[in-house]
Amino acid sequence: MTAIAQELSQAVGISQACQTLGVPRSCLYPPQHPSESPRPTPAHALSVEERIAIRSVLNSERFMDRAPRQIYAALLDEGRYLCHWRSMYRILHDFSEVRERRNQRQHPVYQKPELLAEAPNQVWSWDITKLRGPAKWTHFALYTVIDIFSRFIVGWMIAERESAELAKQLIATAAANQHIQPEQLTLHADNGKPMKAKSLALLLSDLSIEKSHSRPYVSDDNPFSEAQFKTLKYHPSYPDRFGCIQDARTWARPFFDWYNYEHYHSGLNLLTPAAVHYGQADAMRQQRQAVLSAAYAQFPQRFVRGEPTVKGAPDAVWINPPVEPNLP
Repeated sequence: MTAIAQELSQAVGISQACQTLGVPRSCLYPPQHPSESPRPTPAHALSVEERIAIRSVLNSERFMDRAPRQIYAALLDEGRYLCHWRSMYRILHDFSEVRERRNQRQHPVYQKPELLAEAPNQVWSWDITKLRGPAKWTHFALYTVIDIFSRFIVGWMIAERESAELAKQLIATAAANQHIQPEQLTLHADNGKPMKAKSLALLLSDLSIEKSHSRPYVSDDNPFSEAQFKTLKYHPSYPDRFGCIQDARTWARPFFDWYNYEHYHSGLNLLTPAAVHYGQADAMRQQRQAVLSAAYAQFPQRFVRGEPTVKGAPDAVWINPPVEPNLP
């Protein structure tokens, strides 16, 4: 086939011959063998001494953080010509020094928070959201503290502004109401100013509460507070605006009572946060199981998958569960 392609290329050209016969052009060229002599060095090539001198200039303290084209231009302005900037790149490449040369800010590597709750009052998450006020650009600050295991709101507050001092009072009151013992609780939050304030850090230290923070710009590190805010703002009774701060508080009281004691939470297998938080979940599960078992005994043909089983509350709740390594 190669011989035919070579003969045909004499008449119609290499490209047309290869296209007609369906063969690659490379088949018409002799293979290169390692034993063949290397490409000769051009007469105008830089000498070894010149390359060493140029590399020394490129890596000097003055030019070590500048790109070769910048160095090339700076030297021309000074009346100096060492070589073309492309040759500078080739010299750096030969020494594996082609990289980002500019002095740049190094962002720290933030550790992903991995928090586990296997019972109530082990991990709390707190955050602040804005409630729209009576006029444009006005709002009120809603503080909420949620237990991630039970989804129970252990504390909330509506204030005129975001304040570390108010957050400190709210968390201290919630810890007292829940009878938090030293080294029992981890408090998780994002990186807002009230969350990282020194006064709040001192309170947590006094109460022996471990603090945890989300990574910057990673909203998924605080999912329970974000999900609770979505439930709040998508509730049918949530207004577009509140006329005053008292209106906001009047609306919030029955909402949080509903959320804690009446809301069947999908993350809790349709149990209420209060039932899980105060140890009533197993009794509710047994009662539901009795109802379904009686229905199955009466109408087994309606349960095509057999007798149903009622799930209880999850045994463990994570913020960022660890990723198991892939085993071969």
